[in-house]
Amino acid sequence: MKTLYMVSLGCPKNLVDSEVMLADLERAEYTVVQEAEHASVILVNTCGFIRPAVEEAIDTILELAACKEENPGQLLVVTGCMVQRYGRELATELPEVDLFVGLDDFPHIGRLIDRLADHSHIVTRPGLATYLMDHRVPRRIITPPFRSYLKITEGCDNRCAYCMIPSIRGRLRSRTIADLTSEAITLERSGVRELSLIAQDLTAYGRDLPEPMALTDLLRALLERTNIPWFRLLYLYPASVTDELLHVLAREPRLLPYLDIPFQHVSDRVLTAMNRRYRHVVLDDLVRRIRTYVPTCVIRTTMLVGFPGETEEDVTALVDSLRTWQLDHVGVFQYQDEDGSLAAQLPGKVDDEEKESRYQRVMEVQAVISERRQQRYVGRLEPVLIEGTSEESDLLLEGRTRFQAPEIDGCVYITSGQVNPGDIVMVRITEAHTYDLVGEVVDGQEEEGVNGN
Repeated sequence: MKTLYMVSLGCPKNLVDSEVMLADLERAEYTVVQEAEHASVILVNTCGFIRPAVEEAIDTILELAACKEENPGQLLVVTGCMVQRYGRELATELPEVDLFVGLDDFPHIGRLIDRLADHSHIVTRPGLATYLMDHRVPRRIITPPFRSYLKITEGCDNRCAYCMIPSIRGRLRSRTIADLTSEAITLERSGVRELSLIAQDLTAYGRDLPEPMALTDLLRALLERTNIPWFRLLYLYPASVTDELLHVLAREPRLLPYLDIPFQHVSDRVLTAMNRRYRHVVLDDLVRRIRTYVPTCVIRTTMLVGFPGETEEDVTALVDSLRTWQLDHVGVFQYQDEDGSLAAQLPGKVDDEEKESRYQRVMEVQAVISERRQQRYVGRLEPVLIEGTSEESDLLLEGRTRFQAPEIDGCVYITSGQVNPGDIVMVRITEAHTYDLVGEVVDGQEEEGVNGN
């Protein structure tokens, strides 16, 4: 039998690639199994963006290679960003792997595996990745059926000093509006109720098309051609969030009042070194504009501490800004040198102990802010998308408000009410914690009329 065990690592963009591979393998008559030892093929889709992601991928591969040793005849296949980034180096470092596939060939993974005996066990193409999926490419959705992702671009042209994405995923490549709306219609027909738009930078959408388009053009088309109740925007570049986009967000209740905008830092000196195209004054203005146009909007961001040359004064400025802005969700990461990046060549490295200290300092400040921000939900009625039974207890249901992105933010634990996964129901919030909420389903309350921005 042709059986498959798959592990998908990394971000939602990588998850979409895994769904494409899974659909191709199902067409090749592979059946998914839940245990690696029962598979004829083990597939690992890797992330290669940062060192911890590469380390996680290597650990996962070695763990599954041990399974392969105990099951003669198994094939171990590795795909994704790590393969694209390191290419043939991996064949020397990981001889346990039978097939490596880069970012231009993964959509035909079934054919590559079936022909493995006749071909090299490394399938990558020289230069930058160029593949761009379209709506005709089948996907086997592996998220819950009521939510999914729509990958609107590939690659990136921003060239941040610490980031390897352009050298891994290639230049910006946008899909057309017609193509994306066709895929959204297909996803709606399959039962999707929340569709998260993803890209390395959503705000760059359409700049590279023969007839340039903007993110707002795409949003209007998606709203017009589908009835999906929730659209979520993930990963926007701070300097490119326009007033027009905020106006559309304010007018359209199906566009969730939630923006994921990685700031990375607030110090002008650090932002310059990072090759980010904005300064602190732009971030100040952005927060002000969002709260003016969409007062209920939740802002999620990420900050990077320990960048080369960062000083205590820079960290103090970061903390002071967080206290001023009172953002809802902030992820904090410690900088790591990435081979081949511009930042790796910069002087003024911050040692690991100091990076950890700065990380803890920022996290502690933000935890207090997040907990305070959460308290404003107590007593409110909020539409909640039901995910199902909670992993914490079979006695609780779990869902998410408009202000909680899947797999990223906290959730709502629901203590009473009869609902089904995929329902969007009204929940009265009774408790708030640092990241999670607690609530009760309110019978007879419809989402419509309270889902405005």
